[in-house]
Amino acid sequence: MAEASQRAVKVVCVASYFKGADFLRECRRQGARVELLTRERTRPEPWPHDALDAVHYLPDDAGAELVVHAAAHLVREQKIDALVALEEFDVVTTALAREHLRLEGLHSTSARTFRDKLVMRQRARAAGLRVPDFVPLFNYQEIGEYMQRVPPPWVVKPRSDVSSSGIRRLEEAEHVWRAIDALDAREALQDKHSYYLLEKFVPGEVFHVDSIVEDGEVIFIGVNRYGRPPLEVVQGGVFTTYTLDYDSHEYKELTRLNAELLRALGLERGAAHAEFIRGAEDGEFYFLEVAARVGGAFIAETLEAATGHNLWREWARVEVAHARGERVGKLEPRRDYGGIALSLARQERPDTSAYDDPEVVFRVEKPHHVGLVVRSEDLARVRRLIEEYSARFATDFSATVPPPDRRGVNL
Repeated sequence: MAEASQRAVKVVCVASYFKGADFLRECRRQGARVELLTRERTRPEPWPHDALDAVHYLPDDAGAELVVHAAAHLVREQKIDALVALEEFDVVTTALAREHLRLEGLHSTSARTFRDKLVMRQRARAAGLRVPDFVPLFNYQEIGEYMQRVPPPWVVKPRSDVSSSGIRRLEEAEHVWRAIDALDAREALQDKHSYYLLEKFVPGEVFHVDSIVEDGEVIFIGVNRYGRPPLEVVQGGVFTTYTLDYDSHEYKELTRLNAELLRALGLERGAAHAEFIRGAEDGEFYFLEVAARVGGAFIAETLEAATGHNLWREWARVEVAHARGERVGKLEPRRDYGGIALSLARQERPDTSAYDDPEVVFRVEKPHHVGLVVRSEDLARVRRLIEEYSARFATDFSATVPPPDRRGVNL
């Protein structure tokens, strides 16, 4: 670490899709040399080239071995101090490259914990967290015994997919067996039934907890509630989320559960996006899933509105500081409240000028999307605004499309 403090820190970021521009800019602002390893398909994207010392484009179909080789190529002239995956699909591949180059950070076994819903459930349950009852789709006898023991409805979930796409709700045992047969009829091996799990469907309110971790300690946290569960939103409609009351029981309990979860899963440094559900029947919190990344759907901008801290930028500060043998330390948030309403739009460039409330602090600028982030000292005002915008979006803008290519889409 002493050596790194005497020279420019080199940060190499891996992103198969356009993500993390604020991370790249902040690394440069911290004085690091910043290089990007990405795919040809992202060439037209608005990467912050003024913050990048080099961009290296790989073929769109490049496998893990080529990514590892490319990372090794970048070490020849200057040592890499931090190798960071900005996108969900690059978490494991980047971990393999770290192992190959003997770099610090999340390695492949731990990285897979944050990608495999079966593994993370097993680890969370072993740590004492409540998890909806589940069974891997491995052994037919075990699956049958599970369905006799756990009443429906159930959901079939892909173990390593992102967002809520690919999840199916099933009401009868026969439907489960048919679903397994349908999966095994697919051509790709990774689409077969062993890459899925069966889980008890728990109705309730869904929350997300977004963190920055340094030396195993959560130094920043944002706790939000989804207006509608992501499983419903992916089927069409307006996505909303808003900050919880900082003094509420829910905020304090989710803060505690999140710290226990990340400690159990072994995240030493980086960003995390965890989801929990409060069961409608018993009022208890159940762990749903976690990812070693910044949450999508403009959650970073929503939390920044509420707290004054941007997840991408704070993560970048942690990575650069660690490379220099330094620490960022605990971050104190501003205690305002933020919320977002976000939807697909019929129009390529939706006009939101009629949404002129002074609480609007960020407008999403993405083709065929409409989104507004609001901030207020009054939580009730935030909730009223995003509920109002949700209703207006449905009339003014909202569009529905078939389920998208799941790559590069996450919540």
